[in-house]
Order: sequence, then C-alpha cells, then structure tokens
Amino acid sequence: MYQGSCLCGAIQVEISGGINSIIHCHCSLCRKNSGTAFATNGFVATKGFKVLKGVEDFGHYQTSPGKVRHFCKVCASPIHSSNQADPSRLRIRLGMLDSAIVERPISHNFVSSKANWEDLDADLIRNDAYEDSRS
Repeated sequence: MYQGSCLCGAIQVEISGGINSIIHCHCSLCRKNSGTAFATNGFVATKGFKVLKGVEDFGHYQTSPGKVRHFCKVCASPIHSSNQADPSRLRIRLGMLDSAIVERPISHNFVSSKANWEDLDADLIRNDAYEDSRS
C-alpha cells in the first residue's frame, strides 16, 4: 500500500498493488509537464488507485484524443495520466508518492529527445542538502 499527495496536500491518494514498468521519460511532453529533465512514471491498476481527499481539486488536460493528464488545480502538481484505450491502468508520477517503494525504474525512454543539458552518465557530486556553493 502506497500513499501519495500533491505539493499543497489538497489531493491525497492511496495505491494498493504494485507499480509496474517504472521508467524515466525524456519525451518533450513529459519534460514540459514536469518542468524537469525527465519524468519518472509507473503504471498502477485503476481499481487500486483511491482518492482519499480532494476529488474536487483534480484538473485535467487532454494531450491527444483519449489521453488525459490529471493534476491538482490548487498547486498544479501532476498526479497521473489516463488513456481511454487502456482504462484498466493509470500512469502515476512517482514524485507524488509519500511512501518508499520497493519497485525500481527499468529504463530511460525517449532519450533521443532528452534535454541537451541532461547527461545520463554524469559523474556529479551528490549532496544530502543544497550544493556547497549555495549560502
């Protein structure tokens, strides 16, 4: 069982069952929607996705016929997307999870359209807080 929420807490969800096919998506749509180099997404069973709080706070945007992105209308946090062609599952944004998960990403997808400044094999310093240059 996993718990998740948006940035402002208006939406709270619970997920029962596993998270499948977790990927880091570098497509231009995911980059624009997340405002980051990539979005980490995974599939969950629709029947295992329960909104505990904030049903009325969900907004949506149809990116193409039958494909909808769902987000918080208050803080704009992306929550999940749905596809009319496959109503049995939802693609969640793992960043909205509050629980630690046991599953792990399996791939980087759409790397040919990744941000030109993203280096998948970067040997960057890893910090537990802000970078050393920030005062």
